[in-house]
Amino acid sequence: MTTQWISLEEKYYAQTVRRQPIVLVRGEGTRVWDAEGKEYLDFTAGWAVTNLGHCHPAMVQAIQEQAATLIQTSNQFFTIPQLKLAQALIENSCLDRVFFGNSGAEAVEGALKLARKYGKKNRDGAYEVITAFNSFHGRTLTTIAATGQPHYQEAFQPLTPGYVHVDYDDVEAIMAATTEKTAAVMLEPIQGEGGVNIPADDYLQRVRKWCDEQGLLLILDEVQTGLGRLGSLFGYQEYGVEPDVITLAKGLGGGVPIGAFMSKEHCMALEPGDHGSTYGGNALTTAAAYASTQFIIDNDVSGNARVMGAHLTAALEALKSRRGIISEVRGRGLLIALEFHDDVAADVLTNANASGVLLNMVKPNTLRFMPPLNITAEEIDEGVARVEQAINAL
Repeated sequence: MTTQWISLEEKYYAQTVRRQPIVLVRGEGTRVWDAEGKEYLDFTAGWAVTNLGHCHPAMVQAIQEQAATLIQTSNQFFTIPQLKLAQALIENSCLDRVFFGNSGAEAVEGALKLARKYGKKNRDGAYEVITAFNSFHGRTLTTIAATGQPHYQEAFQPLTPGYVHVDYDDVEAIMAATTEKTAAVMLEPIQGEGGVNIPADDYLQRVRKWCDEQGLLLILDEVQTGLGRLGSLFGYQEYGVEPDVITLAKGLGGGVPIGAFMSKEHCMALEPGDHGSTYGGNALTTAAAYASTQFIIDNDVSGNARVMGAHLTAALEALKSRRGIISEVRGRGLLIALEFHDDVAADVLTNANASGVLLNMVKPNTLRFMPPLNITAEEIDEGVARVEQAINAL
């Protein structure tokens, strides 16, 4: 049966994704099952999306009720789920305004448009944005221009101009790159796709200070770190800073496609007609996102992510002590990397599939762990045991 479905993908689908040879058909909590009935522990969570696990009852109920009530109008009209989600995000953050789109790339695009409009109005037409090497901000032409990874860019030149890349965790590099053309600095609190790269504790605070001194916007791309992933509702709270703008997606929807950018009042430069979206913030996705977000807030799921992140880190450190093949365990909350001395991540990933745990490879020598935020200690122990089986099978 698996071969049948894979052959259809090979025949009909654009070959832009390197898939694992697994056809998933059902999920519940931290577990998923394939077309052959094999069970897996899902430590990818849809790439940090299904923060409450698969088919969480709160989300299922919200989707069912909203689908039977109102799915889509347009942003020409008010809808209640959109406004409830907006209220929940604003009242639980340091931001004042929100706009909903459909994806992380759209969220970043919107934030970048905001920065350019802000620069036009407040910095004599400044339009450049400083970002970091090894960052990841999306797949559109503009967001790959902002992304500091040349291999995403080479085939699509010329890219949107206006992006300057500097080393991550290097405040002096940002200072040196700042000119009269600079409108904003955009950073991930922790670089996820770039390898789970963690900055110094004072890095974002020092960048915040520099932006304040120069009149620049500080944009934090929280597409991966937002909604509890690092152990607090937003990643910026882990580092004691308040950004001017943040972007959200992934965990915001808990499994449905939604993105958002949020800003402080003083820098919301966009006006009627400047931005829009046909499907962005539609009733169905915002109802699901509100159910997920409110459940995370009401049940301190972020706190569970902090505790279970420490448990997972300790379990992986213990594995490292038993297996000399591992060079480093690093992360925060439930965003954790397991790095090997050699480029064996692909082989470990293949073996992990066989042992029944789903992982994500971010570098030839690095695997990324980002399970649901309501995972249990027992599931973590079971998953790490399966990872050890995968390593032993090398």
